Amino acid sequence: MSRAASAQHLRDLALLRRVRDRIDREYAQPLDVEALARGVNMSAGHLSRLFRRAYGESPYSYLMTRRIERAMALLRFGDMSVTEVCFAVGCQSLGTFSTRFTELVGMTPSQYKKQAQGELAGMPPCIAKQVSRPIRNREARPAAPALP
Repeated sequence: MSRAASAQHLRDLALLRRVRDRIDREYAQPLDVEALARGVNMSAGHLSRLFRRAYGESPYSYLMTRRIERAMALLRFGDMSVTEVCFAVGCQSLGTFSTRFTELVGMTPSQYKKQAQGELAGMPPCIAKQVSRPIRNREARPAAPALP
């Protein structure tokens, strides 16, 4: 790799970190790839390609994972309904939220809330977050059927 290409690669990585940090900070705001790209003076397509190459997933997928992680915490420790949690983490559609939640966690938000209140009760939040962290890229195993 030439010196110029290497310097450009480092600049791109710095911009990608800014995008990722913005997603981490502003996950509950109405963010989309176009807005994120404008913030670093790139086209949405170019940002998506670079982001996927650097982090292994699209900016949208990363954003939804952050939102689902926060939703999991709210469902574990809050008294909010699934609909309230959906909007609190920045999702605009309950259907999209529930679908993505189920893909990442392996169960619906309602099932997760019910299970988490029993299994994770009394567990320190920092430990509960680690053991219940969502799995990215549709790797969640389906929930085992409940025995009668």
